[in-house]
Amino acid sequence: MFKGSLLGVLALLVLLGGPVFAAEGSGPVVPNFWDTRTRIEKPDLSWVRVVRVMTDDEFPPLHFAGPDGVPTGFAVELARAACEVLSVACTIQARRFDTLLPALEAGHGDVVAAGIPVTATLREGFAVTFPFHRMPARFVVRREKAPDRLTPEVLAGHTVAVIADSAHEAFLKAYFPEAEAKPYANLIAAREALRAGEVDYLFGDGMSLALWLNGRVADDCCRFVGGPYLESRYFGEGVGFVLRKDDKVLRRAFDYALQRLWENGTYTELYLRYFPVGFY
Repeated sequence: MFKGSLLGVLALLVLLGGPVFAAEGSGPVVPNFWDTRTRIEKPDLSWVRVVRVMTDDEFPPLHFAGPDGVPTGFAVELARAACEVLSVACTIQARRFDTLLPALEAGHGDVVAAGIPVTATLREGFAVTFPFHRMPARFVVRREKAPDRLTPEVLAGHTVAVIADSAHEAFLKAYFPEAEAKPYANLIAAREALRAGEVDYLFGDGMSLALWLNGRVADDCCRFVGGPYLESRYFGEGVGFVLRKDDKVLRRAFDYALQRLWENGTYTELYLRYFPVGFY
């Protein structure tokens, strides 16, 4: 699961207008997960009285408790917007992250809007919409040592900080075998190793690293180089809304709503609100 891989305090500072450094390039790239040539028909939901959306409130910026205690975040607001497109009422309830799927299976809610990665195992037990978010892997390097481009040959012989036993460590060893992986217990330790010059590069979750790079903690020390890397075998298919296996009509309805939100600009508006710094 993705839970726990972000620094919640830093993310909240970014979202609530805290000081950030200018992002690299011309600004964040908004991903597009929809082929607008494929039209999804709007299902009849006249039989639906209310859609019960469940989330967790401790994983900013995807889902977290706002200043008033009400759940908010990119996934939550996207679910609210989808309900508006579908002209159905929806409620949002926060639950502990590890209880979301059991609660969905037990019928305590209808849709899970949370950072649960889409995998073959998840699809075996639940219905999942098209992804609306992915977390690419990225390399980070100190600014004064940044190469013009990153290749396996460039990384050969260089040390790269990774989180021990993570998908990022496995990917690094598979695709950059000449680099020297240096595992750390968590992302904070890996970041500090890069800042202190103990390693040459850091390889990890792009979203977490983007928030760090653009916050005061990083002190403008470093920048992205290479990537983004989106290999689904290592980093998953992304994040979508999760529903019960037999809720096929409601799943199609949310797929329809997501495509409409992309077409009418709402997805882009929400994405830039919650991800003001780029990681693609």
